[in-house]
Amino acid sequence: MTAPFTLDPRLASDTVPVCDLPLCRVLLMNDARFPWLILVPARPDLYEITDLAPNDRLILWDEVTRASNCLRDAFAPTKINIGALGNIVRQLHVHVVARFDGDAAWPGPVWGAGMAEPYDDGTLDTIRQRMVTVLGAD
Repeated sequence: MTAPFTLDPRLASDTVPVCDLPLCRVLLMNDARFPWLILVPARPDLYEITDLAPNDRLILWDEVTRASNCLRDAFAPTKINIGALGNIVRQLHVHVVARFDGDAAWPGPVWGAGMAEPYDDGTLDTIRQRMVTVLGAD
């Protein structure tokens, strides 16, 4: 019997749920300095992209592309950064981050760049709804 999917507690504490796509749970990093989505394949016991079934790997990259296009359409960033590091949170997840020339971490990585600045409730609700609409999620 396979264990059910459970979101890593650290991901849950740092993010706000946006929606579920066919493979991934889409989360918004609660840091207003960077529009930042995290896609987590909703399958148990995944640590590396290579742990996914071949068809799920195709779906993952399609959903990463959707998330990238979503951030591009919603925020018109200078660059989209995509990464699947997993050094701190082992559960397979993919970061899709909108970056802007001169943002709080530019041109370096967003990880470890200062303290997160949580969204206020109104802005958070607006961004979440925008992401759901652009992603075409139910």
